[in-house]
Amino acid sequence: QVQLVESGGGLVQAGGSLRLSCAASGRTFSSYSMGWFRQAPAKEREFVAVVSWSGGITTYADSVKGRFTISRDNAKNTVYLQMNSLKPEDTAVYYCAAAGGLRTIVALTIRHSYDYWGQGTQVTVSS
Repeated sequence: QVQLVESGGGLVQAGGSLRLSCAASGRTFSSYSMGWFRQAPAKEREFVAVVSWSGGITTYADSVKGRFTISRDNAKNTVYLQMNSLKPEDTAVYYCAAAGGLRTIVALTIRHSYDYWGQGTQVTVSS
């Protein structure tokens, strides 16, 4: 079993920064690709970013490209999302997720590809 716990959310002004963390329990963390998704009220959960099991490949949603950076520290069983130049439209609950097995980057932009999910952390960006 894999358990994921997000942290680092909060209230920030537009233009500010936050770093989200996702701590994973499980012996095979390094075997999983790790993604971040977000969900605003009354909207579907949408892809934000993903990092491969090795950390060598990343991809981002167009809406966050150039502003957000995903990374992982397998020794700490943790994945991060550094969020810069935040906008009010970034306001959402942010979820981390883990996907096992061999997956393409395209597949990992789809929420159904993921096997495990955290409970989310709220990010609110004010004007």
